[in-house]
Amino acid sequence: MNAACIARSSFRQESVAKLVAERSEFNLEVWVSENRSFRLLIAEDQPMIRKALIGLLELEPDIAVVAAVGDGAEAIRAARAYSPDIVLMDIKMPRVDGIEATRAILRDNPKIRVIMLTTFENDDLIFEAILAGAQAHLLKDAEESEIVEAIRAAARGEPRLSSRVAEKIIGEFRRVKGPERMGESLGEDLLTEREKSVLSGVAAGKGNREIARELKLAEGTVKNHVSAILAKLHLRSRTELAIKALSGRS
Repeated sequence: MNAACIARSSFRQESVAKLVAERSEFNLEVWVSENRSFRLLIAEDQPMIRKALIGLLELEPDIAVVAAVGDGAEAIRAARAYSPDIVLMDIKMPRVDGIEATRAILRDNPKIRVIMLTTFENDDLIFEAILAGAQAHLLKDAEESEIVEAIRAAARGEPRLSSRVAEKIIGEFRRVKGPERMGESLGEDLLTEREKSVLSGVAAGKGNREIARELKLAEGTVKNHVSAILAKLHLRSRTELAIKALSGRS
């Protein structure tokens, strides 16, 4: 959220406090099901942004904020406890990041929709989040209306990406699937068995840490393998590598 959003949200705290006090008179599950269309879990490690999001979204007539947590491990537990329809998830958080939390939450309940929040557009992280199952991506400096509309779109099952993110993904796909490359093979015969295992993890949308854990390697070793794979296959980014791997196996 941008500074203006946070400032506007601060003026709403009194109303939010009153709303929460009124809600305490009701059974939460009954109150939500009768008065709000869908349930939202917020996972954001910065307290100011987390409070601003609560202040903004609690006053929307169709959104019930059922929990707000500060890291990915708490998000996983809260998703199991509160069964939200939508999770607004920060991509970078302590202990467990948003990408790993998204995978865990969707393994437990594939019906949950995840919207990923970032402070900047990192191609590899965003693509990894989408492969992990995120329904949408938003920058934290998005306008209030954009955040609210993305949540409602996710509730309808509609994917939502910022125009800049969509352009980057389309650009990567065109570079991989362009006419001059249509006849190329994936080139896996150039890779060692270990590199093939790492490539499988990248194609599945897994991060270096998760691949390292599964293959019992150091995270730095996995990073070196990814760099070697990129060099051997003449690719420029992890995003392009994942797209090429998926395209080559379809």
